[in-house]
Amino acid sequence: MSPATPAPAAPRPARVLLVEDDDLMRRSFTVALDRYGYRMRAAADGLTGLEVFRAETFDLLILDVLLPGLDGIGLCRKVRETSLVPVLMMSARGDGLDVVAGLEAGADDYVVKPVDSYVLVARIRSLLRRATYPPAPAPGQTAGDEPLPSEGDLLVLGDLTIDTGGLEVFVAGSQVALTPTELKLLLEFAAHPGIVLQRHTLLRNVWEYGWDGDSRVVDLCVQRLRRKLGRDRIETVRGFGYKLRR
Repeated sequence: MSPATPAPAAPRPARVLLVEDDDLMRRSFTVALDRYGYRMRAAADGLTGLEVFRAETFDLLILDVLLPGLDGIGLCRKVRETSLVPVLMMSARGDGLDVVAGLEAGADDYVVKPVDSYVLVARIRSLLRRATYPPAPAPGQTAGDEPLPSEGDLLVLGDLTIDTGGLEVFVAGSQVALTPTELKLLLEFAAHPGIVLQRHTLLRNVWEYGWDGDSRVVDLCVQRLRRKLGRDRIETVRGFGYKLRR
């Protein structure tokens, strides 16, 4: 009699750090997300949030913009000095400057308060899926007329090399650290080299918005990619979107 096949281990619950100074909102979000199966930690100000982040390991951070001591934007910058963990910003006003500043600091997405728990959970799930993004389609299987030069799991565009198996990116032989969102956006471009991708297409395929969301998240993420890969790598096609130069 053959031994029984062991049951697969249950997935580890995602650990989420919420930094929110409003007591009622912090408690309500913590309880709601705990019910969805997330392991929650919470902090009431930016400096405490930074201490907790440095002392423990988290799969995702939710940061309010307006925090005492160290605001959410400054906290996001501190996090990005050492970590590529997904970051979701929350803004009470939806102010354009807050949104842009948060995304420029390295946040992956944002929501405007008040926000329903199911919307927050949908954004969290999308960010966590990006953090465990599977390899891109096999090299050479693209929508362009000609396949990208490739070797095994490597896509090569001039001095840019993308390892689609190991999910690593190199420029002139040096590895470049990308957040999960930046990596997924680059892989989306690499799957369609030379093809113009509209902002709403990128919002749907990368951010997984089921509707036309705020295209600023696309524009700011493209700007961050340009700073890391070279400003000429991704071309703006005015009135349409962006394309990756072959």
